[in-house]
Amino acid sequence: MIVNDPLQLAPAITEALETVFDPEIPVNIVELGLVYELITKEGGIAKVVMTLTAPGCPVAGDIIDEVQRKVSDVEGVHQALVELTFDPAWDKSMMSDVARLELGFM
Repeated sequence: MIVNDPLQLAPAITEALETVFDPEIPVNIVELGLVYELITKEGGIAKVVMTLTAPGCPVAGDIIDEVQRKVSDVEGVHQALVELTFDPAWDKSMMSDVARLELGFM
């Protein structure tokens, strides 16, 4: 994950994102490697650039809504933006060792 965090909100935002799970995979979106970039700007603006495990994910809207809601709830965040991208496409190599271990890939 790339972090650009002049407001020093990244630890709290990351902690909030670690409570968001892909409903089909019992691992949070940070460990899955779905969060590509976290940017904070003056005025309490936080932007999360993320992807999904598949472009046709049937719960994409739910995941994005949950990310936006949980980032918005972080103290110091006044506006949460979520940008969905599929470039680069997600693959299993983007998962952390923790996620690989939990899913039996190690």
